[in-house]
Amino acid sequence: MTVLIAQDTPPAVRGLLKRWFIEPRANVFVGTINRRTREKVLRFIKRHALESSWLVLMSEPNCQGFRIERWGTPDRKDINLSGLWLVAESWVDPENQPF
Repeated sequence: MTVLIAQDTPPAVRGLLKRWFIEPRANVFVGTINRRTREKVLRFIKRHALESSWLVLMSEPNCQGFRIERWGTPDRKDINLSGLWLVAESWVDPENQPF
């Protein structure tokens, strides 16, 4: 399963995404596509939605069962620690950041 959450999706990108995904809410796309199709869709988005910010949750064969990818100007940071995806809203001490 793949979930895409966007901010300011261009109409051309939204039209392409509706081929493979449902849009249960504005700028939220959910679908089950194979890895090759997903990679092609993500490359298209990266080329044609330069001003947008994206969060992508993808099924992966790991202990959590998913992987997180973001691009654009995200408001939170993702980190993979020992195979676990964690999301940081903010850091208390900048010198203790793991990345």
